[in-house]
Amino acid sequence: MKYLITGLGNIGEEYRDTRHNIGFNVLDALAKASNIVFTDGRYGATATLSIKGRQLILLKPSTYMNLSGNAVRYYLQKEKIPVENLLVVVDDLSLPFGTLRLKGKGSNAGHNGLRNIEELLGTQQYARLKFGIGNDFPKGGQVDFVLGKFPEEEMKLMPEKLERAGEIIKSFCLAGLNLTMNQFNNK
Repeated sequence: MKYLITGLGNIGEEYRDTRHNIGFNVLDALAKASNIVFTDGRYGATATLSIKGRQLILLKPSTYMNLSGNAVRYYLQKEKIPVENLLVVVDDLSLPFGTLRLKGKGSNAGHNGLRNIEELLGTQQYARLKFGIGNDFPKGGQVDFVLGKFPEEEMKLMPEKLERAGEIIKSFCLAGLNLTMNQFNNK
């Protein structure tokens, strides 16, 4: 069985380690822990992780956030992966920093990356792992906040949060959506 695990973010040095790029950070941590490396390809960088007979295609789109759907659609078709085996890792302003929530479907909640995926796939029925980035910004400061870096106190907690996100991704592929939500969402 194949799965497409897509971490959302923006390419380029100026976006590295920003809140909006947490999807990239999650996949980088999973790849590092698994001793696999990303290679650049069409629409993004990919790495393949095999776990107990499952093949996980890790994708970091190079299309920039607002056009993430192009990469997702391309790799779903190229690898012949059904949309129910898609998991998108995304930053979420509505969750406190480090809170991880797995959802089986839902609205894009104003997130441009999710909006584009929804438009190009024609559905909201795909799994997403939301990584809370908090919302401690003044009125009108959302863009600067999401494109800003995590403060030092959050960076100290980051390795543990990234490892947990990797556990959720593996569980999604091995145990399925519902069991994984029951196991991880309440903690």
